[in-house]
Amino acid sequence: MMSDTTLVAAFLGLIEGLTEFIPVSSTGHLLLFGHFLGFDSPGRTFEVVIQLGAVLAILTVYFGRLTGVMCAAPHDPAARRFLWAVLVAFLPAVLVGVMAHGFIKTVLFESPMLVAMMLIIGGVVLLFVDRYAPDPRHDDAMDLPLGIAFTIGLFQCLAMVPGTSRSGATIVGALLMGVSKRAAAEFSFFLSIPTMAGAFGYDLWKNRDVLDLSAMGDIAIGFALAFVTAVFVVKGVLNFISRNGYAFFGWWRIIVGVCAMGMMWAGL
Repeated sequence: MMSDTTLVAAFLGLIEGLTEFIPVSSTGHLLLFGHFLGFDSPGRTFEVVIQLGAVLAILTVYFGRLTGVMCAAPHDPAARRFLWAVLVAFLPAVLVGVMAHGFIKTVLFESPMLVAMMLIIGGVVLLFVDRYAPDPRHDDAMDLPLGIAFTIGLFQCLAMVPGTSRSGATIVGALLMGVSKRAAAEFSFFLSIPTMAGAFGYDLWKNRDVLDLSAMGDIAIGFALAFVTAVFVVKGVLNFISRNGYAFFGWWRIIVGVCAMGMMWAGL
């Protein structure tokens, strides 16, 4: 029989896989559910490692496409431009993440009320941008100008505040830059690979002295469920966004944020 902690770890793995690639903040959901369920991990190792399962899902779904780009890069300018775009978008998060890592982890990640507030604020912003974003001028996520990619990377830095959402920040930035809704989501997928892999490696190194090896079983379960769930989400979310836009996710954020604030005000 699985322990209560293992069941919570499995549940959080499902939440991670479900929310990582949609603009609702997977970290915010993990922190809030962990708070209300009494789940904690030293250095937030659990939350970081299971995100790698979601990265593996992206690599699995886009393996053929990414392999083709890597093989073509030496002789194809378009492939090189795409790789440069991802790198340029990734760099701002590297600088901010390294400089502010301690404050983010010890202050922002320990503030459930802040997470709930950011979910609500981000939901309102997403609803507004979904309705009033400029007409799209860029429909191909693999052919964005470097300037637009860099701007998207700056927006991604906003996601250092838990509850903002990495995918939400990058998608909003892309929409404001005239990227179509589908291409905005897809570029966010590609950008997640170096961003989340880098965050995983850096967090693991910074927290190497507080790693709880006794929790590896729970981490493995959360990792596996995050991977499987994320594969299904990635395969289906682009078609959903193409048909329906982002309003559903905006309302999702607002409802979760309001419920979380109500529970905290009630002393739960």
